[in-house]
Amino acid sequence: MIKDLKNSIILFICAFSNNMYSQVSENYIDSLFDKRGELYFSFEIDNQIDLSTISKLISIDHKSNQNTIYAYANKTEFINFLSLEIKYSLLNDIIKVPSSNSSKSNWNYYPTYQQYESIMQAFADSFPNICKIHNLGTLSSGHKILAVQISDNVGIPENEPSFLYTSSMHGNELTGYVLMLRLIDDLLNGYSSGLYQDIINEIDIWINPLANPDGAYAAGDQSVSGATRNNANWVDLNRNYPDPQDGQHPDGNSWQEETLIFMNLADSIPFSMSCNFHTGAEVFNYPWDTWSNLTADDSWWQELGAMYADTVHQYSNAGYFNYLNNGVTNGWDWYEVDGGRQDFMNYFKLCRESTIELSNTKIPNPTTLPGFWNDNKSSLINYIKQSLYGLRGIVTDSISGHPLKARVEIFGHDFDSSHVYSNLPVGNYHRYIDQGNYSFNFSCPGYQSKSVDVAINNSSTTILDVQLIPNSYVGIIQPISQKKLINEFDILGRKGSLNNIKVKVFKDGSTKKIININQN
Repeated sequence: MIKDLKNSIILFICAFSNNMYSQVSENYIDSLFDKRGELYFSFEIDNQIDLSTISKLISIDHKSNQNTIYAYANKTEFINFLSLEIKYSLLNDIIKVPSSNSSKSNWNYYPTYQQYESIMQAFADSFPNICKIHNLGTLSSGHKILAVQISDNVGIPENEPSFLYTSSMHGNELTGYVLMLRLIDDLLNGYSSGLYQDIINEIDIWINPLANPDGAYAAGDQSVSGATRNNANWVDLNRNYPDPQDGQHPDGNSWQEETLIFMNLADSIPFSMSCNFHTGAEVFNYPWDTWSNLTADDSWWQELGAMYADTVHQYSNAGYFNYLNNGVTNGWDWYEVDGGRQDFMNYFKLCRESTIELSNTKIPNPTTLPGFWNDNKSSLINYIKQSLYGLRGIVTDSISGHPLKARVEIFGHDFDSSHVYSNLPVGNYHRYIDQGNYSFNFSCPGYQSKSVDVAINNSSTTILDVQLIPNSYVGIIQPISQKKLINEFDILGRKGSLNNIKVKVFKDGSTKKIININQN
């Protein structure tokens, strides 16, 4: 288990023909990165060294164990690693995907990039009443970050949680890519047949099957063979987010286009639960990744992970999804990740996001993909349903009835951003927590706070609508003046873009990020 690598790890440091950075020629380094901007390598464990020092220089891979560390590095990162004078072995991580007699009905293939765009558009075209496609942003390469939104009143804000599945931010980890496409297909066709009414009618579901198209199609749009972990700039996207402990740019890189797109999506849509899918292991990973602190809701996270893993075990063969603690692990107990998306979403966006590793093989033979679907389907559906449970309700002004953005907090329990807010324009909040008796405090600037004692049961919904009294009420509601719009551009600063997420600039100097949920 990699847990013991956390505080101290044993590395063998010895003489090696090219181990001293000062002795490594620039020509040698250039030759390593001549055709590919990332390296995959390993090094053995022996004498003591802090793994956190290593993990801040390079990207530790899931395959690491008590004896060997496996890692990725771009050119700058590898040069920094060489300064540690550690003997290493270069590995071949270029994956060739065998061709198969593909059938969309069986989902036993990896689509070409053009097929991917067509499939996503076909979902929206075939089910316009419950599905919309969103181009969250077009990358410099021309590849698009696409998502579908699924709901009975799609595009209309309602009193329901917003839920996000996103996959393959590492371009060479693609099991979730196809599983997410198949999940969309199953939800849409199932709803028309009377299935999934409970989640599609009650949850605002967003699914992004491919978060790093530049990495997945690094060798060309016709195949995922030759896919890379990093994006087109050779940056690991799962080290590129603001970090609770290590600041805004923990990897030393500027925020990438992909990172900005997802950060702005999280600014625009108040997701209450989400999950991002990876491969290279088979385990449910929950916060935190960046530090050893446990979350305020650690027991809820453990139960959530066990539910996912236990359901997988019911439908899979023995030996699948049982890594570490029978398929569940705290992130930091596994290995430290700084700048990860999971911690960003939990700490900065107050969204309960987990990371699920679906397969030991990063890009499995496409003929095995239906098996992974059968193993995970029930868990994927049940996980979405979890967003309906816990405490939920609407917070309003007691006089006008207008919805409020209020802080929902449990004094003596919440810390490290475990509180939540009610969301405008509806005023709805969603607080996930393990069963027990709690005193919830509701507060909003200009209003009297209110505390309410509530009993919570697991796998059930408790509804509590709250009215807050204004500190002073004179019976006059001031009219709201219309702001004058003077400029509009997408999140990458481009005017006239078709990207759904836009930034509006008003005459008074204020700005507002919006997502056009009615745009196809």
